[in-house]
Amino acid sequence: MLFAIFTTTCHYGYSIDTVKYKKIKVLPVPAFGYSPETRSYIGAVSLFTIRLYDTSHTRISNAKVEFNYTWNKQIIAEAEWNYFFNKEKWFTKGRIHFSEYPDFYYGIGGNTPDSNKAIFNSIRNIFEASALKKIGNKLFTGLNIRYIYYRNIYYINSSIAYPELTQSKTWGIGYSVLKDSRNSLLTPQYGRYIFTDISYNTSTNNYCKIVADYRQYKTWNNKQTFAVRSYNELNIGSPSFYDLSHLGGDKYVRGYYYGRYRDNCMSTIQAEYRMPLIWRLGAAVLCGISGMYTTINTINQTSLKYNYGLGLRFLVDKKDNTNLRIDYAIGSNNNSGFYISFGEAF
Repeated sequence: MLFAIFTTTCHYGYSIDTVKYKKIKVLPVPAFGYSPETRSYIGAVSLFTIRLYDTSHTRISNAKVEFNYTWNKQIIAEAEWNYFFNKEKWFTKGRIHFSEYPDFYYGIGGNTPDSNKAIFNSIRNIFEASALKKIGNKLFTGLNIRYIYYRNIYYINSSIAYPELTQSKTWGIGYSVLKDSRNSLLTPQYGRYIFTDISYNTSTNNYCKIVADYRQYKTWNNKQTFAVRSYNELNIGSPSFYDLSHLGGDKYVRGYYYGRYRDNCMSTIQAEYRMPLIWRLGAAVLCGISGMYTTINTINQTSLKYNYGLGLRFLVDKKDNTNLRIDYAIGSNNNSGFYISFGEAF
């Protein structure tokens, strides 16, 4: 799946009276892979591990720059970052995304049939950034901004006309609270992650988005890890079609095409058991249950979606415990997905 793996390490300076040093580690990987959204793809990704401060007081930061071209004639360029300032007084995270490609759309709701599929093309620009200040032990709070622009939208193939498939811009500003006691951002083995965000968004219509993300990790003998995640996203109002809650994808519900089901609200519980095998190889077992619904009042009307699967892990960076992850997951209604990525899904 990968053509090469190698590491470049840059040292920026030494302290006279300690052995600690500043360092940025770059892991560039030409890659070939597959996911339900893109089918086969080729590209390159560089993972940056950033250790600029005393790691006894500041966790290791990371960033990723990625470019892919897919068999679906999709162009995807993206940069992400998660950065702790010295002694974790501040924390910032964000994403810059550009893509142009054909995509599938099945309409709104958790029970849309496959026969509703429309294929449309679009150009997407996304920018998201948060600046959070430390106010307690591993506790941060602050503001975030988001900008989403879908343009050049046109049908490639569809027997149904969806009026919501139109060009639109969204600007949003939100307030976030984060409690993050994980020992690692890419491959956590213990600790908790609790994130809540409320944002006000203006687009064709104005709406409020609420996100609640809870993750818990437990490791035995520094080897076997059990991880669980509860993710909830609620849109109050009428968001543009691209900002509806999406079920699927590598980061949320593996085993489904990202956006196969869309609605105002989504709730999911995902669990994963990770274990070592031999040498640098490990394995994982995953499962989950999810639901899509229009409002809180209609949550009892949702049809539940299940997913389960297996994965392999290859330790590409032993010192910073960074894994290359390969997962295959199966969902309800003949959905499935194969994924390759750095770090764990959660």
